Amino acid sequence: MENYELTDNTDEKQYEFHIGKYLAKIEYIKTNNGEIYLTHTEVPVALEGQGTGSMLVEKVLEDIEEKGLRLIPLCPFVAGYIKKHPDWRRIVMKGINV
Repeated sequence: MENYELTDNTDEKQYEFHIGKYLAKIEYIKTNNGEIYLTHTEVPVALEGQGTGSMLVEKVLEDIEEKGLRLIPLCPFVAGYIKKHPDWRRIVMKGINV
């Protein structure tokens, strides 16, 4: 699988992978006090089943950790990824069950 470059599109409030003519994305809401809510993940049908969504989540979580933000995963896909990779709970805001 290719290693896609993550873009933080702050104007659209979403993380993105640009893959050919396709756009895979995770939408977010950032607060002024260091919290980020991941609200929705979208992978085009043509890219489904290739690990694109999981790679996108992984890179987004790495970026969130690097920026020192506290994560609130509202998106079921992101929450499911964290359940499968519980070491990522380290960046989930205290008191939030995944």
